[in-house]
Amino acid sequence: MKLNNKLKIIQIVPQLPPSINGLGDYALNLARQLRKDYNIETRFIVGDRNWQGATEIEGFTIQQVTADSAKALFSLLSFDENKSVPVLLHYVGYGYAERGCPVWLVKGLKHWKFNSANSRLVTMFHEIYAAGYPIWTSSFWLSPLQKKLAERLVNMSDQCITSKQSYAEILYKMSRNQTQIAHLPVFSNIGEPEFNPPLIERTRRLVIFGHKNSKLQVYQQGRQALELACKSLKIKEIYDIGIPTGLEISEINGILVMETGVIETVEISKIMLDSIAGFLKFPPPAYLAKSTIFAAFCAHRLIPCMVTHNAMPTDGLQSGKHYWSASDKNSQLSLKLGQVIADNAYAWYQTHSLSVQTNIFITHLNGSNSIIMKN
Repeated sequence: MKLNNKLKIIQIVPQLPPSINGLGDYALNLARQLRKDYNIETRFIVGDRNWQGATEIEGFTIQQVTADSAKALFSLLSFDENKSVPVLLHYVGYGYAERGCPVWLVKGLKHWKFNSANSRLVTMFHEIYAAGYPIWTSSFWLSPLQKKLAERLVNMSDQCITSKQSYAEILYKMSRNQTQIAHLPVFSNIGEPEFNPPLIERTRRLVIFGHKNSKLQVYQQGRQALELACKSLKIKEIYDIGIPTGLEISEINGILVMETGVIETVEISKIMLDSIAGFLKFPPPAYLAKSTIFAAFCAHRLIPCMVTHNAMPTDGLQSGKHYWSASDKNSQLSLKLGQVIADNAYAWYQTHSLSVQTNIFITHLNGSNSIIMKN
């Protein structure tokens, strides 16, 4: 099977906008780039039957499972007359089942694979399975089943991709050491500006961006580190972007805190381009490769600021080189050092930018080792 400009791909995703969901934004951005670079159209299948949204977004068709059943999924996968349309599954167990065990999803895909000639399944593992602790949580008891479902997906898929090197190693073992696992840290959902002015030309602004709970962690658990970053960089204003925390913080050590609420990605990008730093408390440094917020900071050449750090490089990211951490006593933050860190973070990001990843995805969906030519 070869992809061409007359064929589609199918992306299976838990949710899409208007739901505020980083994974949905990831899939939609990928669809936009596939259309732009290769004239390939995407048909979405939404796997959350409770999702509420339109049947089309930006010209992309959206179909939604009506029930958590293999039959419901199979009927949508077999919708096209051309049964060889390749499928890209965005997998996170909890996105498709309340307890993280979407048995119906795996069964439906297996049935489709068995009944479809030249079928091709590429799975992007955003998560694999829950760690299984503490003992009183459902994940403790269901972790073995979650792991078994992930193993079935790995061995059913023609190609697997994931965002973290440690995830790739787990998946490789699951595949009985027979499948090469691609490792791609996530791209920015807030765009990738072509021109990023030097920090010295920007407003002395720091950005706090993300989910409500992650921002609460910044103020409640990372306040001291935040104050240190602001002092070191002579920050004049802080922009809090996203759903308000409810803390109603108007200033920090005399620095104005501006809550923007939920705004369009174009506006977020403009704010980041005129800021010098972005601050994160969550995820921890070991998981930065799967953070779209960290990716946005890198793509906009901001100084990514953290509370803690990893002593050893993880996914190519090193404290003091690609991000600053208040806990790293060997890295005294200044605008000069911050520019070096921002440049390094930007360079790291370019190896897996949206356009780079789109080419890799299309190559795997095509089932070829060759690079597919853009429009």
